[in-house]
Parts: sequence; structure tokens; C-alpha cells
Amino acid sequence: MEKMACKIRPSKQPRKKKQLNNYLKYSGLAMQIAVTIGLMAFVGYKLDLFLELKFPLFLLVFVFSGLGGSMYILYKSLQ
Repeated sequence: MEKMACKIRPSKQPRKKKQLNNYLKYSGLAMQIAVTIGLMAFVGYKLDLFLELKFPLFLLVFVFSGLGGSMYILYKSLQ
């Protein structure tokens, strides 16, 4: 009788695990950016209401500072 060679197929588990880790990493980063910008917009809006400003100065300043900070975090995490 002939012996049949047992072929072992390489497992796809490590590849799937890496893809899942990348997905979780980048979706978490996206949520962090969205929450940061949203929170900064809320604080700026409330500050504009409190100071009774007609032009939304603090809203714009806080949104752009949140955007800049988020882009810096994104840049540091992608290196």
C-alpha cells in the first residue's frame, strides 16, 4: 500500500488576526478624531453662547485646534 503524503496547508489565522487588528486600530483612531472634534465644537459653541458673541469665534478656533491636534495624533500613529 502506498502511503499518502499528508499536506499541511498554511493557516490563514495569523493573516486574519492582523487584518482584524488593523481594522480595530484604524476604526478606533477614526472614532477618537471624531469625538475630539465634536467635543471641541461643543465647548466652543457653549463658550460663544456664554459670552454672547454674534460671530462664532471660539467655535471656529476650537474646531480647527481639534482638527490640528487630531491630524498630529494621526501623523504620529502612522509612523
